[in-house]
Amino acid sequence: MQLAQLNIATAKDDLDSPLLKDFVDNLDPINAIADASEGFVWRLKDDTGNATEVQAFDNPRMIVNLSVWQSLASLQHFMFKTHHIDIMKRRAEWFDKSPLASYVLWWVEDGHVPSTAEALERLALLRQQGDTAQAFSFKKTFSAEQALES
Repeated sequence: MQLAQLNIATAKDDLDSPLLKDFVDNLDPINAIADASEGFVWRLKDDTGNATEVQAFDNPRMIVNLSVWQSLASLQHFMFKTHHIDIMKRRAEWFDKSPLASYVLWWVEDGHVPSTAEALERLALLRQQGDTAQAFSFKKTFSAEQALES
C-alpha cells in the first residue's frame, strides 16, 4: 500500500499578486525536491508542472496539492526535513487559516492514482469523524494494515 495526501489552502490574494510572489517562485523548486525525494510516487500537476490551475472548488483562490508516497516516513521526510519546511513556516503570510482540517492522509493500493473527488471525500470524512484508518492526520496516524482491517 502507498500513502496518499491532500492539502488545500485559500490564498489571501490572486497567485499573480505581489503578496504571493515568494510562494509562487518556490513552487518549481519545492516540486523538484518532491519529485526527487526517496519514496515519492506521484503528484497532481497541470500544464504548468504544478497544480495551481486545478480548480477543485468554486473559489479560484483555493488550491489543492495531492500526492502519493511509498510510506508515511518518506512524506514526513520531504515535508519536515527539506526546504519544504521553510515554505510551510510562512504559510500564514499567503493563506487564510482554516478552522477545519485542511489536509488528509489515507492508504491506497499500489499504483492507484487518487482523483481530486476521492481526495475531497477523504477530507470530508476526516472532518466528520476525526482520525480513522480511512482518513487521518499526522496527529494520529494509522498503518496500511489498520486501513485494510477496517
